[in-house]
Amino acid sequence: MMNNRNLLSMYKLVVVSYEVDDDYSRSYVGSYPKDFCGPEEDGDIFGTVEMKPKILLMGLRRSGKSSIQRVVFHKMSPAETLFLESTNKIVKDDVPHSSFVRFQVWDFPGQIDFFDSSYDTELIFSGCGALLFVIDAQDGYTDALNKLQQTVIQAYKVDPNIKFEVFIHKVDGLSDDQRIDIQRDIHQRAHDDLLDASMDNIHLSIYLTSIYDHSIFEAFSKVVQKLIPELPTLENLMDIFISNSGAEKAFLFDVISKIYIATDSSPVDMQSYELCCDMIDVVIDLSCIYGLKGDNDGGFDQRSSSIIRLNNSTVLYLREVNRFLALVCIVRADNFRKQGLIDYNFTCFRNSIQKIFELRSRRGRLAALPSVGAKIDGANGEV
Repeated sequence: MMNNRNLLSMYKLVVVSYEVDDDYSRSYVGSYPKDFCGPEEDGDIFGTVEMKPKILLMGLRRSGKSSIQRVVFHKMSPAETLFLESTNKIVKDDVPHSSFVRFQVWDFPGQIDFFDSSYDTELIFSGCGALLFVIDAQDGYTDALNKLQQTVIQAYKVDPNIKFEVFIHKVDGLSDDQRIDIQRDIHQRAHDDLLDASMDNIHLSIYLTSIYDHSIFEAFSKVVQKLIPELPTLENLMDIFISNSGAEKAFLFDVISKIYIATDSSPVDMQSYELCCDMIDVVIDLSCIYGLKGDNDGGFDQRSSSIIRLNNSTVLYLREVNRFLALVCIVRADNFRKQGLIDYNFTCFRNSIQKIFELRSRRGRLAALPSVGAKIDGANGEV
C-alpha cells in the first residue's frame, strides 16, 4: 500500500486541460476550505427531505476515531491529527455534502460503558445505519475485541438491520505480512466471540485502514455505499456508461470527501482509485483559485471538467454531475479519440442520475405526508 504522496507525480503529465470561469478569485487555495459544509437547507440539491442515517464511530481510547472523522470529512491533514485531544463526550457531526447520503457521524468516547444505566441504548442505536468500530492495529487488541463483542450485541438487540463495520486502523507502520496476520486473527477471534454468544448470524465487515494513505477513503466509501438504496441502479448505470464509452473504469465521487458513491462492477484497483482522488484534488485546487464566484461554493459547478493525459497512454476524464458529485473515468488514449461519444453518454448518465433524485424526492414527499385513516360509511358500516 502506498502512502499519501501524490500519485500523479509518478507520471509525466503530457496535457492538462481545464475549463474555468471568467471571474477569477484567489480567496481559497487548497482542496475546498476546511470550514466548507455544503448547503444549509434540509433537502439535497433536488429537494429531497429525509431522515439522516447515523454512522456511529466507536472503539477504545486513542484508537484513531476522531482522526478518521477529521481527515475524511474536515480536510485535516494527517500530521495535524497528532495534536487532537481525546474525545471526552459524544460529538455529533452532520455530513451534508453528498447528494445521495446526507448522514450524521457520532464520535463516541472510548470510555463509554453501554451497560451503564445512565446511557439510553435505544436512543443511541435506533436510526443507526452503520456502526463503525475502530481497532488500533499497533496496540494489544484483546480489550478492543471484548468491547467490540459487547457493543455489537447491544446494538443488534436494538436494531438487527445495523451494518457492522470494523476498521483495523493504523496499519501504515506494519508490513504486508503483519497486516494479513492481524486481519486474520481479529476476524477469527471476533467471529468466535459472537459464536460463543450465539450471535454468529451477525456479519462483520473488516477493513485495513490508515489516514496516511487512501485506504481510509476507500473503506469509508464501502461503508457509505451500504446506506444508499439506489446503489444497484447506480452500478448498472456505471456499467452501461463504460461499456458504451470504451472506458476502463469509472467512479462517481463525492468531490469534497473523496468518497466514491458508486463504481462499475469491475474490481477496484487501489492505484487507479488513488489517481482519481489526486485528480479531484488538482481540479478543486484550480477551481478554488480560478473558478470561485463567492457564496463559499468552492468554484465547482456545471462547467467544471478536466482532462489529464498520462504518458502511459491513459486519460483521466472528469465531468461535473451536480454541485457535489463528479464522474471520473479512466480511458485508453485510443478510445478517448471519440470524446464526443463519451460526452453524449455522460449527458445521458447525468440525466439518469437526475431522474433518480427526482424519484427519491417524490418518495420522500409521500413519506412525509400524514397517514390518512380509513373512512367509514355510516350508512352501511362499510369501510
